[in-house]
Amino acid sequence: MSLPAAPPRPGDLKRDEELIPQQRVSPSGAKPRLRVLDGLRIVAAVVVLSAHYVHPVIWGARENKELFGPLATASRYGWLGVELFFMISGFVICMSAWGRPLGSYLRSRVVRLGPAYWFCALVTGAVMTVYAQFYGGNHPTPSQILTNLTMVQMPLNNPSLDPSYWTLWSEARFYLIFAIVAWKGLTYRRVMNFCWIWTVASILAPTSGLPVLEALANQTYSPLFISGICFYLIRREGARVGEPWILLAMSWLLMQRYMTDIHGWNTRAGDKLSWAVCVAVVTFFYCVMAAVALGWLDRINWRWLSVAGAMSYPLYLLHQQVGVTLMEHWAGRVHPYVLILSMTCSMLLASWLVVKFVERPGSAALKRMLERRPVRA
Repeated sequence: MSLPAAPPRPGDLKRDEELIPQQRVSPSGAKPRLRVLDGLRIVAAVVVLSAHYVHPVIWGARENKELFGPLATASRYGWLGVELFFMISGFVICMSAWGRPLGSYLRSRVVRLGPAYWFCALVTGAVMTVYAQFYGGNHPTPSQILTNLTMVQMPLNNPSLDPSYWTLWSEARFYLIFAIVAWKGLTYRRVMNFCWIWTVASILAPTSGLPVLEALANQTYSPLFISGICFYLIRREGARVGEPWILLAMSWLLMQRYMTDIHGWNTRAGDKLSWAVCVAVVTFFYCVMAAVALGWLDRINWRWLSVAGAMSYPLYLLHQQVGVTLMEHWAGRVHPYVLILSMTCSMLLASWLVVKFVERPGSAALKRMLERRPVRA
């Protein structure tokens, strides 16, 4: 006859609750998908696309303003969609890594990013090579294409096939350092400590004289990733938890400081951007993400948003180098609005095809391969 188990002590319950994710689950046991984030992803991708398609490089500085008027002014700030991408990434990575072992977390990143990226990089390299053969201009070398397949061409000082790929290195650094806390298992306290340490490192990095610290801290964009993590903690733990809000305020202050550098990098010759507008746009993104965290936008739950969100990744990878090159070729032959609309629709269609015929089957095959275990004798 076995004795009844001793009742758990309060301290044991508390420790167990820290290790067991409290994320709400569906009846099937799967975490509910926040389709509003998918919608924000595709919006961010289209906003970035507008900055590249309504651009003086294609139409000329003077003609750009005459052709597009207010649209030309608004599109100058379209690159800020990347800031929204980074906040969404902080939110989603923390959410998806919760309750997962380190190996599963790392595999999920490779499976999610790899197939679509490798395919789009090869397509971009092929299009640029063929275009150069027929119309002249520079084309990527085989070594450049192969190096880009590693996704770490930036630290290797190898040119990216597409200028938009620079964001992938920022994302990769985030995944790398977040793996440290994922290795121990995510709890509220560990994640908050990680965010505070990363914030301090980001502040100290620029004057530390340590290139490795500066590279890992990624001080220009770390406040955005950290803000995304804080928004997820607010959604998970509730709005009354005060510490994430304090760190959000600190991250916003750091964001506006670094915006003085970022908006300077994106200023076009003779066309100075407004720091106030840049900060106002990113502050609006903060408000939208706060609404997501507080559950105010949960009614935005249309199924088609999941497809649109999946399309945002290949759309971002394909739209700039290929799209701008083709638009430069046809500019002056096709009406500007017709050309922009047709190129945008073409890129959206191409992105859907990549999701359906490359990313989904490729990710499934890669996942099976990575999860395969050796047969023990």
